[in-house]
Amino acid sequence: MGIFFDEKSRSFKLDTKKSSYVISVVDDEGFIGHAYYGDRISDTDVRYLLRTDENPFVPSKNNRDRGSFFDAFPTEYPGNNVGDYREGAISVRCEDNSRAVSLVYEGHRIYEGKPGLKGLPATFTSGEVKALDESACGNDDSKVYTLEIKAVDPCIGLAATLGYSVFPEQDVITRSVKLKNNSDKNIFITKVMSAAIDLPDEGYELLSLHGSWARERRMEFRKIGYGKQSVGSIKGKSSHQEHPFIALVDNGSSQDTGHVYGFSFVYSGNFLAQVEKNQFDSLRILMGIHPENFEWKLEPGEELQTPEVVMTYSAAGLGAMTRNLHDLYRGHLIRSPYKDKKRPILINNWEATYFNFDTEKLLAIAREAKKSGIEMLVMDDGWFGHRNDDNTSLGDWYVNEEKLQGGLKHLVDEVNKIGLKFGIWFEPEMISPESKLYREHPDWAIAIPGREACRSRNQYVLDLSRPEVVDYCYEAVAGILRSANIEYVKWDMNREHTDLHSNYLPEDRQGELEHRYMLAVYELQERLTKEFPDLLLENCSGGGARFDPGMLFYSPQIWCSDDTDAIERLSIQEGTELIYPLSTMGAHVSDCPNHTVGRSTPFMTRAHVALAGTFGYELDITKISEEERAMIPEQVSMYHKYNDLVREGDYYRVASYRENGLYDCWMVVAKDKSEALVTYVQALGRPNMHSRKIKLLGLYAAADYRLDGTDEVYGGDLLMNAGMLVEDMRGDYMSRLYHFVLDNSLT
Repeated sequence: MGIFFDEKSRSFKLDTKKSSYVISVVDDEGFIGHAYYGDRISDTDVRYLLRTDENPFVPSKNNRDRGSFFDAFPTEYPGNNVGDYREGAISVRCEDNSRAVSLVYEGHRIYEGKPGLKGLPATFTSGEVKALDESACGNDDSKVYTLEIKAVDPCIGLAATLGYSVFPEQDVITRSVKLKNNSDKNIFITKVMSAAIDLPDEGYELLSLHGSWARERRMEFRKIGYGKQSVGSIKGKSSHQEHPFIALVDNGSSQDTGHVYGFSFVYSGNFLAQVEKNQFDSLRILMGIHPENFEWKLEPGEELQTPEVVMTYSAAGLGAMTRNLHDLYRGHLIRSPYKDKKRPILINNWEATYFNFDTEKLLAIAREAKKSGIEMLVMDDGWFGHRNDDNTSLGDWYVNEEKLQGGLKHLVDEVNKIGLKFGIWFEPEMISPESKLYREHPDWAIAIPGREACRSRNQYVLDLSRPEVVDYCYEAVAGILRSANIEYVKWDMNREHTDLHSNYLPEDRQGELEHRYMLAVYELQERLTKEFPDLLLENCSGGGARFDPGMLFYSPQIWCSDDTDAIERLSIQEGTELIYPLSTMGAHVSDCPNHTVGRSTPFMTRAHVALAGTFGYELDITKISEEERAMIPEQVSMYHKYNDLVREGDYYRVASYRENGLYDCWMVVAKDKSEALVTYVQALGRPNMHSRKIKLLGLYAAADYRLDGTDEVYGGDLLMNAGMLVEDMRGDYMSRLYHFVLDNSLT
């Protein structure tokens, strides 16, 4: 496993545990071609797959068909306006207004380790970056190696470093691109994708995640037809509606069968993920920053780094892809000290009180929560300025002492005396027209001069391309955290971007606003986590609109959705768990009838569904029934018993309520297969039915497992091949947990 360079064939082979990725350089001009990506192979020289010995041949053999060559050749990083009529990965505008770019091979280096990406979240590995001899290749199974291919367009003086890092154990290859202007003139980058790959179409379907507010990350499969199919966001965030992820999936694939290519974008702003099928039945996959409203001025000597794309290949269905991504993100993306720790069980006052609270109400919630074993009180929106609804005060980050009598520190100290940790909500990227900050600095809001700005939620977006605005936002948050013993922050962002214009940026850099905004958000969170290294940071954006790998680099968990209904969450969590570890999902037991959909579900069902995430409560514990209140200590005990397994184990999707409309089932298996937790949710009860048979996954076939709390023992092969029986439960929205413990070993 690792990276191998065959000098004779000028081919690079990137090997993970189960996959190979081959790049070859052809022709005297140095065209960089993508030769292979799939199951692991032993051969390095697979140039025949590039079909350069077929018409229209390489340009050196038949220069008059150069355009035909470009339009058929599987290019590793395709340019624009040179004969390839498929959509390219990069577009430029030069000072003479020419718009062509074509990158050819100039050199490469292979080294041990993986560098960070300046100003951007990215996967990482332990240890230092170590150079290797020119002739050496990285082949240590336990290490991460990086390949950098330097490609140039000598006509315009643009250089591109194509970066590839191999995580062998996770079957993952990451990609990014760094551009540099080596000319003496300005070059305007109008499009730059982080990754491109040309693959033959073998009957794949396109899997993507769609949704809306309160209906995030719903899985959708669609046939790939000729032309372009894409998902993306131009909302200034990764969005509720689409998600920075796609996969190519064999038609008829299942959780454990079929070939899958997964692509995940480590970025939280505008993105594009596109598949284009051409006349030769070739698929071109592009992923990167959305080119809409994007243009970046590269002055001579300047560089531009793109965000990272994570690629993974599985020959064992969607489940293997999922576990690859879970392992990568748990071990090589999340940096928080909480990543390997049990998170405190919190109670958030949002659905309990909304804006209608004061110190005594919060303390009453804290006292009752303490009795039940809850560990943290989180004060949500409404504690600052004169904010009693969502129409005012964003930007005025000073305590409303009419609500918090005695001030914030007094409240925090009293909560700590009760025995709970304290957390707080911010929305620092926004500004209300009705605020002291807006009256003093109206030019700090993103708006087009002479055009009435669009309000959403009666608020504007702060222009984070301005350094003084970034500093103000940081000090607003940090100042509050310095004032009291605050151990958790919920960082929210509640509206999309419109009216794109910065009063700070010059005219020829207005196209940089959106990306500069995102870089500033990352800078803010980087500063926050450095000054407060023990802080538990939970990102949020209107619920689940910025649930993406970029945010996980700074926070170990993200608010999954504002929809807290247990049955709605089945589909939301299924789509989220497809990519992200269970420990990253903010998940709460909420009140019933549910505030979003009005549905009533049993209290324990709500807990079982929330157990698949970080687990907490979002209700008024002082008002729920005595029966439900008495169940909370049991649920707290359940969380403590199973959290290590849920946080660290391998996730398996057993059944999908999204598909069958009747029931949902998933399980988590310990890495050493010593135990497994099965969660079964019966959405709809049925009359006159036998018990339901479900087949478990991921166990030791040759071992016996005891059902915890009983004397029942089952063979792992029996549970996986014949299945277990789940008795029909009386009523809708019922649930059960099944905990299996290894009864013997393979010794």
